[in-house]
Amino acid sequence: MTLTDTQASPIARTGSRRTVLMCRPDHFTVSYRINPWMHPEDPTDTSLAVRQWETLHQAYLELGFDVQLIEPIAGLPDMVYAANGGFVLDGVAYGAKFTHPERAAEGPAYMEWFAQAGYEVRVPEHVNEGEGDFLLAGDVVLAGSGFRSTTDSQDELAAVFGREVIGLELVNPSYYHLDTALAVLDPEPEADAEPTIAYLPSAFSDASLEVLRMRFPNAIIVSEADAAVLGLNCFSDGSTVVIASRALGFAEQLRERGYTPVGVDLSELLLGGGGVKCCTLELRR
Repeated sequence: MTLTDTQASPIARTGSRRTVLMCRPDHFTVSYRINPWMHPEDPTDTSLAVRQWETLHQAYLELGFDVQLIEPIAGLPDMVYAANGGFVLDGVAYGAKFTHPERAAEGPAYMEWFAQAGYEVRVPEHVNEGEGDFLLAGDVVLAGSGFRSTTDSQDELAAVFGREVIGLELVNPSYYHLDTALAVLDPEPEADAEPTIAYLPSAFSDASLEVLRMRFPNAIIVSEADAAVLGLNCFSDGSTVVIASRALGFAEQLRERGYTPVGVDLSELLLGGGGVKCCTLELRR
């Protein structure tokens, strides 16, 4: 689906120009298993992954985004999932320190890119997987733990940026990063307004679910079917939301709230456990 294929939103929303970092999946394959989505015994098609990624890249260009690219490195097939490379806010890049050794070299590679791009780089002491588990929601950072990023990294993040960090425990291994189970739809909400989020309740512990219900009472609750195609692994500019094309129910929920969903097919990259947001790291000066 292209931008011209979408229907007009019933509520006027204004999108903001975003700056993002992406990595072409030139070396994408599934050669190991570090999440339930990955099955090395099944074949993958790198050329198809590249073509699907290019569709996402083009969608961002059509939205007027400033899209920066990091050079893919042979031997790092998951480097396409740029969101895991760090968390960037106020011109500061807090680097990633990966849980699994298969991805360990991605952390230094992304930190080198941040430094060359003029960001102040903070080398992490604690295990974290960047914007995969850290999502900016207004003035606070929602931080996932349970599978990849540690709770110690939440304290480290709070110290680096001076922001309130709300910890959320993930309990379903299929949703091993926060950005697979929760989406922030208003990157820049109006003053004194809570940002709109969408999430899958079953992905969170009871205590974290209570936090979400109290803090975001007007959140969009997404179905298990839409979450299972990584529909929540989406990216919003405040008006247009780029989502998995198969997340049809979530797309309708977005329209009802005045957003314009744009569906893209990243089925090949889904074989590695990633979708739209996994391929997208926001850069904030």
